[in-house]
Amino acid sequence: MRPREKAETAETAESAEKTRCLAKVLCVLCVLCGCVWAAQPPGSPLKPKPPPPPSATEPAPAQAGPDFTAARDEAVKILQGLVRIDTSNPPGNETLAARYLKSFLDKAQIDSEILGLDETRGNLVARLKGSGEKKPILLMGHTDVVGVEREKWTVDPFAAEIKDGYVYGRGASDDKGMTSVAFQVFLMLAREKVTLDRDVIFLAEAGEEGSSSVGIQYMVEQQWDKIACEFALNEGGWMLQRDGEVQYVGVASTEKVPRGIRLVAKGTSGHGSMPRLDNAIVHLSAAVAKIGAWQPPMRLNETTHTFFKRLAKVSPPEEAALYDVLDDPSKNQAAQEIIRRTSIMYNSMLRTSLSPTIIKGGFRSNVIPADAEVTIDVRALPDEDMEKFVALLKKVIDDPAVDIVPPARSRVAPQPSRLDTAMFVALEHAQAAVFPTAVTLPVMLTGATDSAPLRAKGVHAYGLGSVVSEEDRARVHGNDERLSIEGIGKFVELMYRAVKDVAATPPQYLGLGCRNEH
Repeated sequence: MRPREKAETAETAESAEKTRCLAKVLCVLCVLCGCVWAAQPPGSPLKPKPPPPPSATEPAPAQAGPDFTAARDEAVKILQGLVRIDTSNPPGNETLAARYLKSFLDKAQIDSEILGLDETRGNLVARLKGSGEKKPILLMGHTDVVGVEREKWTVDPFAAEIKDGYVYGRGASDDKGMTSVAFQVFLMLAREKVTLDRDVIFLAEAGEEGSSSVGIQYMVEQQWDKIACEFALNEGGWMLQRDGEVQYVGVASTEKVPRGIRLVAKGTSGHGSMPRLDNAIVHLSAAVAKIGAWQPPMRLNETTHTFFKRLAKVSPPEEAALYDVLDDPSKNQAAQEIIRRTSIMYNSMLRTSLSPTIIKGGFRSNVIPADAEVTIDVRALPDEDMEKFVALLKKVIDDPAVDIVPPARSRVAPQPSRLDTAMFVALEHAQAAVFPTAVTLPVMLTGATDSAPLRAKGVHAYGLGSVVSEEDRARVHGNDERLSIEGIGKFVELMYRAVKDVAATPPQYLGLGCRNEH
């Protein structure tokens, strides 16, 4: 072979080798993107060729997304309709709310049913069927509300009046806002005919405000097959707005446990004109004063440790300094006292808490009673050993005239929902899309919700909530309860993104069997 021919042959071989290497690199890149393009020899009839790229002069059409403005407006109207149905518990009458929501499902030709122990206290259940490849997700909220003191409201608590960008009314926040948003997301998935890998279940439950036997207890014990799921989104979280910006999206992964106790003081009855040293009211009052001054020991768990560490990153420097030292026993005493004075919610998240709520004693102004008692609302850390806690409380009170009566029964303390599940990650992704400057914080809720019985069944339940300020939060169970219309819209978008992320079938690419997996 001539030198020139040898050179051309070598050049051709080198070029071919470069082409093969480039093909291998492209294949690896495609795998990393979640879409494998199998290399094939020219002319092979077995595998389709990759489609040509879009023309530079003809850009690919944009994908149409949901109209979140329209979704917000519809969710607000649904919420107004729910607020106008008086479901104060007692007596509840939640079936009226269930029928109202069912009318939307009937119009959309979505099967649903109302289930209940009592015909007036119904629970609405509906389901969008998926492929069954993954376990279902449950979207839920309760339709009963606490009562109102009408004379202390500046608006009609059941008129659902819109004022200054807010929907006012009993239940706007707790919990008809959550119920309306979950229902709106359910309707959006149905209307868009989203292909699902897992069933999406909607539950509007009764009896959350103190009568769970007709609500979650009934559904778990007698209708579990209707709501069995891997993940649940329920009330319990919030998106905290400060100075017009959402600072963080709080997702409740666990909650404190109600462990109400009573203090009972005994003495000798007698005439009010002759003071006695064993006056039961005096001894009880002293015990209550000691409890009010006492701070139970601070104890962080996985959820609260993560909460305060992440909160420090998005807080002003003086607040961040408090949160950063909480896990340092040599520095956290002063920080605890400041938090106690400035944030009663954060203080409660740090420890088992005690609040005297009901006091009884005496029957006539001139008779010293033989006994008196006070009810203490104890909200225990999930893993609190109550026997040891009661023994510690006795030492704090230090009065043999005062007995501590523990609760006859109390809720279970299930394991917290994990922070590494597909659902929690999806909520973080949704937060980043809707509120890019905020952060997602796992929350230990200081109150109680119906997520606890679900967690006891092994469900990863997460508490969500709309955009609220500290003032808005203070109105829950209080007067002039309200919810921001703009916040409702953001809540719809965040929940929609998260639910679709974990429930929708990942897209198939070009018939090649490629798919994005979490």
